[in-house]
Amino acid sequence: MFGALQVPSRPMVTCSKPAVSTMVNVGRQIIVGGRGQFNYEFIPKNIVANKINLPFLSETNDKGIENNLYPFVFLNVDGNLFIFANNRAILFDYVNNIVVKKYPMIPGGEPRSYPRNGSVVLLPLKNLKAATIEAEVLVCGGAPKGSYIQSLKCTFMAVLNTCARIKITDPNPEWVMETMPLARVMGDMIVLPNGRDPVLSPVLYQPDNNIGSRFELQNPTTIPHMYHSTAALLRDGRVLVGGSNPHAFYNFTGVLFSTELSLEAFSPAYLDSKFNELRPTIIAPKSMSGIRYQKKYTIEVVLNNDKVDESSVSVTMFAPAFNMHSFSMNQRLLVLENEKVTVVDNSMYNVEATTPRSQNITPSGFYLLFMVHQDISSQGIWVRSVICAGGVD
Repeated sequence: MFGALQVPSRPMVTCSKPAVSTMVNVGRQIIVGGRGQFNYEFIPKNIVANKINLPFLSETNDKGIENNLYPFVFLNVDGNLFIFANNRAILFDYVNNIVVKKYPMIPGGEPRSYPRNGSVVLLPLKNLKAATIEAEVLVCGGAPKGSYIQSLKCTFMAVLNTCARIKITDPNPEWVMETMPLARVMGDMIVLPNGRDPVLSPVLYQPDNNIGSRFELQNPTTIPHMYHSTAALLRDGRVLVGGSNPHAFYNFTGVLFSTELSLEAFSPAYLDSKFNELRPTIIAPKSMSGIRYQKKYTIEVVLNNDKVDESSVSVTMFAPAFNMHSFSMNQRLLVLENEKVTVVDNSMYNVEATTPRSQNITPSGFYLLFMVHQDISSQGIWVRSVICAGGVD
């Protein structure tokens, strides 16, 4: 769902590698950017099929180096798009083709998007019933200015060990810088169902902790996952990691890092068997195909624990991403606070939660729904958020 994406009846105007895609309103995808493509377009098409110019992409293009491919794009909670390219970002009204806000440049001005690839994540969205919902973006890693030119001379500069975090909904937003335990480039960032973010190779990022205590090193893999590797969250809460190919073609011998075709799974700490007593099991429903906006749903769960902390029970909805070049497009996690936990019998509970109010928060499409108890996640069930004919239900 990226690159040269085509719909048979109405193909894209341009072959948009390396573009990005994310879901927007009414079940559409927006395709942004590409090499030499300073524009965007929609799938399915509008009545007018032509691409629409986006000057921000040409403004962030460093001649001969680019530094703005695979721009980082997220649907903000106000319905506008947060678009980051190179070392800066805008809030963009894609309906009216208007730049709503220009965000400050990241301190230091180092490029973070391809080919200097850092990675980015929209942090979990919480307090979804509030009149004003906050949204934050975290950008991590990348390579310094001049690294591409130096690499052509076989001089390789150290990659960046910093992250920049910004509250994109703030009236006067500023970047807050943090330091990672490890420098990294082209890392994959996957949001976990309990609202934490392993910056894979892997480092766990706990967004609610104080600065200086947010990063936690995890057990390393023995398989190098480099350029053209990818990661995805599975329904059982593991993170599937696969691939690696830092070469022009497949190369399995005589090189430091050979082409890697294997898959492996990373198990976050919440899957440890010592947490089994805290782990919820969703009994019903097995799936839901017609989730509506601002509707109350009841989920039946089993908790084999005598001391269930009802205040620490929550429902999360994870939008699975389509991933390329260290950017998990369309990834978002919604935290639905439970409204009522009712004991059915000794270990059976009904948990009531209300879905978000708008497609700006929950774009239509498929989600993995998890039950979380004391930061321990259940296995997910598939649900589908839909828009009723004639508007939002």
